Amino acid sequence: MKEKTKVIVVLGPTAVGKSTLAVELARRFNGEVISADSRQVYSGLNIGTGKITKREMQGVQHHLLDVASPKTVGTKKQFTAEKFRQLGEKAIVDIIARGKVPIICGGTGFYIQALVNGTVFPDVPPNVALRKKLARKTPAQLFAMLAKKDPRRAAEIDRNNPRRLIRALEIVEALGKVPEQADTKKTDLPYQPFFIGLKLPSEILKEKIATRLHARLSHGMIPEAKRLHAAGLSYTKMEMLGLEYRSLARFLQKKISREEMETELQHAIWHYARRQNQWFKRDTKIHWYSSTSAKDRRSITAATQKFLE
Repeated sequence: MKEKTKVIVVLGPTAVGKSTLAVELARRFNGEVISADSRQVYSGLNIGTGKITKREMQGVQHHLLDVASPKTVGTKKQFTAEKFRQLGEKAIVDIIARGKVPIICGGTGFYIQALVNGTVFPDVPPNVALRKKLARKTPAQLFAMLAKKDPRRAAEIDRNNPRRLIRALEIVEALGKVPEQADTKKTDLPYQPFFIGLKLPSEILKEKIATRLHARLSHGMIPEAKRLHAAGLSYTKMEMLGLEYRSLARFLQKKISREEMETELQHAIWHYARRQNQWFKRDTKIHWYSSTSAKDRRSITAATQKFLE
């Protein structure tokens, strides 16, 4: 039997410290990082997504950042989980060929599943006419439509992310419902993953989310959104990117005040983190550690060493 490729996966909710740990592991074990974030694949979405900086990378090569244009959102060229799987597999082959360890790092659960768990996503091509029609609706209206047509998918989706809501409705339109992941998995996978999950108590995580949001606002998140719009990214597409960019688009169009934007974002990001936790907790293969515990940090290093040996 062919030996499977060992890959390390660092996952967890937003703001928990995944990128820092991934860089630490990469420097210690001669690795390179593959980003698994559904918005950091887009160029120009840096401050708003909390994309790792060159300085923070500490010389560690990162893959699958800035590989798509945000202008493709809502079009036939939109970046998908399947596209992520294809590029992720190429990155793993490249990393292994150079004698290094692939470290997948991110909070987008279905991207991680597509790459290492063998989840196959529906082969439903973009329906441009339907997308154009749905783009005129609010996230609340889109969610209500999905809840009526496919309650199971609605129960686990980000109800404030119009891009994902529209894609789910597009699949429902074509197939009648969004297939369950348990029914869409490959059995013969080429990877042997070691899942490292980072966690924090709710109140501490909520505080970290607030601190990081204020820091990003202070370091140019609003000017970044203005530059994206000036470069041709419509407010409609910006809203479809969800979370920070949805609120930024609403603020720049004077639909909400600065104070309302910050309150809205704090609430939306926290609920997003909770949904991430709910998603990951279903996977019993994940080994969970506190992101602030020195003892757990040592345990992560020891467990990773044992896995790679």
